[in-house]
Amino acid sequence: MTLSIHGLPVARGIAIGRAVMVVSSRLDVAHYFIKPEEVESEVDRVRAARDAVTGELHRLQASVAQMGPNDAPHELAALLDVHLMLLQDEALTGGVKHWISERLYNAEWALTTQLEIIARQFDEMEDEYLRERKADLEQVVERMLHQMKGTAAVLAPTPPRPKHKPGEELDPLAADAFDAPLVLIAHDLAPADMLQFKKSVFAGFVTDVGGRTSHTAIVARSMDIPAVVGARSVSQLVRQDDWVIIDGDSGVVIIDPSPIILAEYGFKQRQGDLERDRLSRLRHKPAVTLDGQRVDLLANIEMPEDTLGAVKAGAVGVGLFRSEFLFMGREQQHQTRLPNEEEQYQAYKRAVEGMQGMPVTIRTIDVGADKPLDGKLREDSHLNPALGLRAIRWSLADPSMFLTQLRAILRASAHGEIHLLIPMLAHASEIRQTLSLLDFARAELDNRGAVYGVVKVGAMIEIPAAALTLRTFLKHFDFLSIGTNDLIQYTLAIDRADESVAHLYDPTHPAVLRLVADTIAECRRLGKSVSVCGEMAGDVGFTRLLLGLGLRSFSMHPSQILAVKQEVLRADVSKLEAWAQEVVNSDDPAAMLALKA
Repeated sequence: MTLSIHGLPVARGIAIGRAVMVVSSRLDVAHYFIKPEEVESEVDRVRAARDAVTGELHRLQASVAQMGPNDAPHELAALLDVHLMLLQDEALTGGVKHWISERLYNAEWALTTQLEIIARQFDEMEDEYLRERKADLEQVVERMLHQMKGTAAVLAPTPPRPKHKPGEELDPLAADAFDAPLVLIAHDLAPADMLQFKKSVFAGFVTDVGGRTSHTAIVARSMDIPAVVGARSVSQLVRQDDWVIIDGDSGVVIIDPSPIILAEYGFKQRQGDLERDRLSRLRHKPAVTLDGQRVDLLANIEMPEDTLGAVKAGAVGVGLFRSEFLFMGREQQHQTRLPNEEEQYQAYKRAVEGMQGMPVTIRTIDVGADKPLDGKLREDSHLNPALGLRAIRWSLADPSMFLTQLRAILRASAHGEIHLLIPMLAHASEIRQTLSLLDFARAELDNRGAVYGVVKVGAMIEIPAAALTLRTFLKHFDFLSIGTNDLIQYTLAIDRADESVAHLYDPTHPAVLRLVADTIAECRRLGKSVSVCGEMAGDVGFTRLLLGLGLRSFSMHPSQILAVKQEVLRADVSKLEAWAQEVVNSDDPAAMLALKA
């Protein structure tokens, strides 16, 4: 009987194949009391299991390090770091030792008891991302239990090749074998298991649990694999070798589909493949509108290695290098709190070289308040972290750290074209301080006899105060970049992390569109370049509107570039300008955009 289950779509596309089941994430463990003289030996068993899993994860890290950026996204390495950190967490190891020594629980019982205690603490956390780290803890404990039990395999054995094609009558006695795709069905998937997934023939996956920020969702988006998470009881309803359809566009999982449904989704899948093939042919085609307007499509990246994907997608430069990713998670790696000047210089140099002569825009570190570098929240950060000590405010509060980054960026500019982008500026005093420190950094390099190049300096427009005082900004900066994600948040007074008001986060709000339109218009009037680097830049639903408003520089995730380029190639800006102004002046811009779609 055909069943349909709804979950969260986290990676687009259609996958059709036979189900491969993952062994249950909950192991049956023995529960018994030990003798006092056995305490040390039980503690040693837990320690040995922890050390074995640690070694296993270190080997996986080494394997990831040897892979190219297309084979193992940097998110996967970061998630392995999280699991290593959890293994050493005193809340886990100390609690287990307590249950063994004080209650005389056997090792497995103690470990699962402490897991339940910590899991409840995760459930009570308000932050969605932190709540979802409970799954990481469960997977770490599961690996330790596997070690104690003497079994290391997590994935079920690959089933025999199915004997039917999608759409054919499912006759188990058919003689002719057919190499059908395989899809993975699991309660959850650990980052380490994703390595096996990446190397396998799996065409997609579904999990019972997870959210849009869970590690499975993160890795799926990075790998561009059709996936649905949060599908509740899917792992209990699917049987080994069942036909399964994964609709990553709508978040639907269809179990045991009829031949008619299989044929329908097979057609959709072929249409998606054809569309991707068509888009890939646009890679080397210049992004020029029908009326001859050239448009620069740039890439947003987090690490120097991401430049490979940017070039492959046809980006003409990097519009946003989020440099804070070089600074984060270092304590977990037992490194110094901050990367020094040489380490940063080498990273920025690799990014410049990776773009093969194309420009790279480096945004100075954007952390603080709710995401401090040392992993310790300020006592008052809960008041409103989005309005606290973050981005340029953080940098100006720590001039030594800021100067180190500025020197590294200036030195890297000797190897290619670098633009320097300053986030979250709002006050003229901040502008003066920032430019003064930049001059001081140059003077320091001059005194050392260090070589550096000339950089263009720009500011992000992501606070309404900045958008309303553009003339002050344009007196001091060579270019502006509109960060629509924060601009929407601050304009509408919406905390994007607060689920109770997330539905009010609206990029089509007239106030937001007016600020974007006025920023673009003022930059064009004064002959200064301007780009959009927020999510609006990669959303094809906004491409024609932004073109009509005069935008000629878009920066987005590399995977979005070709779809946006297609919209650019189909656009006639001369016919969009009047319509774009009507949208901005409308009381209901969303409705007008929908009519134009």
